[in-house]
Amino acid sequence: MNYRKLRENVCRMNLEIVEAGLVLLTWGNASAVDRENGVLAIKPSGIDYRQLAPEHIVIVSLANGQPMGGDLRPSSDTPTHLELYRSFLEVAAIVHTHSQSATAFAQAGLPVPCFGTTQADHFCGDIPVTRPLTRKEVEQEYEANTGRVIVECFQTRNLDPSHVPGVLVNQHGPFAWGNGCRSAVENAMVLEACAQMALSSKRLNPALGSIPEFLLHKHFFRKHGAGAYYGQGNHVSSQPDGI
Repeated sequence: MNYRKLRENVCRMNLEIVEAGLVLLTWGNASAVDRENGVLAIKPSGIDYRQLAPEHIVIVSLANGQPMGGDLRPSSDTPTHLELYRSFLEVAAIVHTHSQSATAFAQAGLPVPCFGTTQADHFCGDIPVTRPLTRKEVEQEYEANTGRVIVECFQTRNLDPSHVPGVLVNQHGPFAWGNGCRSAVENAMVLEACAQMALSSKRLNPALGSIPEFLLHKHFFRKHGAGAYYGQGNHVSSQPDGI
């Protein structure tokens, strides 16, 4: 089984995050999971995006993390993606970048505050930042532990990954995800845009506070969940975001 469609979709994801200005050099990767067949597809490690083609995308076992054929090594961040797919069962695709403003928040160890409705349309609150990894976590299974601190962040704060589809890894950078390839890329784009807007807003008004909860929930849930009424539903082209 060559997973042609999955490879094509993941290749396109990786090219789209470069086109969106989220990735410089090889500072990023994207993946998608096929849960029915127990695999994920991810960018190979260190490959120049200008050379990337679907046949370069690496297929990895979701169960044991081992590549399933081919000569290319998967991204060094594959263990992080694996931890997220195993814990966040609603997630179908993941994007990791070092986009400038989001990474600035991550390096500062700060969440991206939800100051307005633009962020509230996509994230039900602040974009959280994880705790720093310990020395032991860095020296032993670093990439897997990066995924584990993300999962820990969501579990300890009782956050729903479908309501907050992204995170900042402390001193590292952003990860975003979605229920399909398109939504994962869009959420990565929105995360960076919100980080840029938050920095500008705080400069303009250093005393600025978070959006009121009633306005936050109004904007988020009019686009998400059973009571959502934004858009055209199934009448035009608003089809569910698949892989």
